[in-house]
Amino acid sequence: MHLIEPIIQFGAEIAQIRRDIHAHPELAYEENRTADLVAMRLAEWGIPVLRGLGGTGVVGIIKRGSSPRAVGLRADMDALPMQELNSFPHASRHAGKMHACGHDGHTAMLLGASRSLAQESDFDGTVYVIFQPAEERGAGAKRMINDGLFERCPMQAVFGMHNWPGIPAGAFALRTGPMMASSNEFEVIIKGKGAHAAQPHKGIDPILVAVQIVQSWQTIVARNVSPVESGVLSVTQIHAGSATNVIPDQAVLIGTVRSFKSDVLDMMESNMRRIAEHTAAAFGAELEFKFSRNYPALVNHPKETALCAEVLSSIVGAHNVNAQTEPTMGAEDFAFMLQAKPGCYVFIGNGDGAHREHGHGLGACNLHNGSYDFNDRLLPLGATYWVRLAQEFLKQV
Repeated sequence: MHLIEPIIQFGAEIAQIRRDIHAHPELAYEENRTADLVAMRLAEWGIPVLRGLGGTGVVGIIKRGSSPRAVGLRADMDALPMQELNSFPHASRHAGKMHACGHDGHTAMLLGASRSLAQESDFDGTVYVIFQPAEERGAGAKRMINDGLFERCPMQAVFGMHNWPGIPAGAFALRTGPMMASSNEFEVIIKGKGAHAAQPHKGIDPILVAVQIVQSWQTIVARNVSPVESGVLSVTQIHAGSATNVIPDQAVLIGTVRSFKSDVLDMMESNMRRIAEHTAAAFGAELEFKFSRNYPALVNHPKETALCAEVLSSIVGAHNVNAQTEPTMGAEDFAFMLQAKPGCYVFIGNGDGAHREHGHGLGACNLHNGSYDFNDRLLPLGATYWVRLAQEFLKQV
């Protein structure tokens, strides 16, 4: 493994920053303390700072030489609204808030790279280090773009990285094309006619309609999505009724739809609506169908993905780089940035959880789990990758 020596030397300081962020988690668009910390550190290292994009976003501008070429490196800062189960010293100090997805580590890795790029690195061009708010459901990437990120910070490409439990520490995974799915939500309100449970013939049962809709929806993926494509339709909530002897007036279905391609998503939404509306009509019920497209599919660009694989192989060896990893149905709002600019998103292995200190929860070290913790062994590795990637990208003509 070929790490940058100065990054190794201040690795303990970066780990301390990571643990401080972990202990003080902030939710989407509330990352004021984290943004202040990031901006303060960047300023200490002589890096000009741009604030306010996306509300709490921070962008550091690291420029050397005279080349007009520029590249963006992005990390997310927000935490999740969930209770931490760990009790080690750097566990969350805010009830109901936790860095259970490793954004504390992502921020720390990019800070480590920022310091190296500002003080040690040899390159010609500009590196924009992008600290983004609100990845978890807040679409902070889209908001930064709408606030003028790419106009105020013109760059030829942008890159992202996320830790991934289950991949060994010291290994990476990536792929060309769709790597993460689009994230979409639906809410269906079925309006029936309430009645006594002993006199169902006097009402229109919305629960029965809901059950029929859910069962029929399962044929969409099974019989309408091509076997060589992917789609997920999950009903995750059904709300109806308040008493055992009352047929309610209304039932509500809520859930998520995910796919890698927009035409598959279009078909799934259309068929869901058609099935729901016709089923409700068949029973004499009324229906309100709502479908929200949250994050698009994350699609890596070929040239930039090849560059990332090459850089990663130079650091950890080709045998530790899976350049054809399976895509995941998880979603990521970095997809908005990849729609606007060429780039690539990679997974850095977080290991199997053995790195966790005494006092961790009894749950698995998985993303969005109350027992999760970021693996600090990754900090020098992730920072080295960012620096080497920026250097190699800026060398290109």
